[in-house]
Amino acid sequence: MSNGETRALDLPAAIGRRYPNQGEHGATLRTALEGAYRTFLDAGLGDRDALQKLCSPQDAVYWQQLSEVLLADQLQKHSLAAIHPRTGPDLLVDQDGTRIWIEIVTPEPTNIPEAWLAPGLGVVRAFPHEALLLRWTAAIAAKASVLLGNEERPGYLGNGVVGAADAYVVAVNGRLLRSADGVFPELNGISQFPFAVEATFGVGPMQVHIDRETLKAVGSDHQERFHIPKPNGASVSAYTFLDPAFAAVSAIWAVDVDESVLLGRVQPMAVVHNPLATNPIPTGLLPAQVEYRAVDKGDHFQLGHLDGRLAEVRQA
Repeated sequence: MSNGETRALDLPAAIGRRYPNQGEHGATLRTALEGAYRTFLDAGLGDRDALQKLCSPQDAVYWQQLSEVLLADQLQKHSLAAIHPRTGPDLLVDQDGTRIWIEIVTPEPTNIPEAWLAPGLGVVRAFPHEALLLRWTAAIAAKASVLLGNEERPGYLGNGVVGAADAYVVAVNGRLLRSADGVFPELNGISQFPFAVEATFGVGPMQVHIDRETLKAVGSDHQERFHIPKPNGASVSAYTFLDPAFAAVSAIWAVDVDESVLLGRVQPMAVVHNPLATNPIPTGLLPAQVEYRAVDKGDHFQLGHLDGRLAEVRQA
């Protein structure tokens, strides 16, 4: 290994380059990061190139790997022991004999307006909710495809890595989609539901019903939005959990977390359950402030929410 490669894999130096703040907070954060990284690496929870990715100067590479570290840390802190099998999704939790696979993705801000991402406080910004939602739908679809496979390549189900009785959770970290250069966590879309709900249940913006004669508002609800237009004129579906083809996906673990969660900063997490799941996961299992669950009413599903295991943390 060359001297340059050795320096690139010097973990404390890499952390220092990415987090150079010399104040007390900076030192505390660097210590927490190095501890979390080493715990993750020593436990074998990452791929063989995990250390290289944690030392990478490329944001997309670094944040994908950091998301795995942070979510593994959250699982451990809530007594959910995870392992990283040699093949298959990122993490595997055995909960009372049920195997729960967790595949983690951190969407990149592709086609997100620069005005939204640019640093600076006190600036009025348009909320690019459709562009953000497209990143969530793409991330969920990609990780569902890895499980289900296609005509050309079998997925984790087809090749037997994920068993027929196993649960499969897609964990999406929206950290790279934040506004103001990552200052403000934002898990919710234009509907005020999480993007993960909009992407899986076709929930659109709020609408107000106006009486034609009195011109008074007589009610309000959410629009149905089962397709999202893309810039090229095509559209993508936003009703994954209403489609039996995706019954093998048990839930979405939607989070917007960064390194400060290691210092105890409360950051938003939600679990969205698939009502058609072949192998559902129990509520209250994954760390989250809120969980969303749809109940089959015969001719429709009724979407509701309940407190997650971190509800008290949210209210503190």
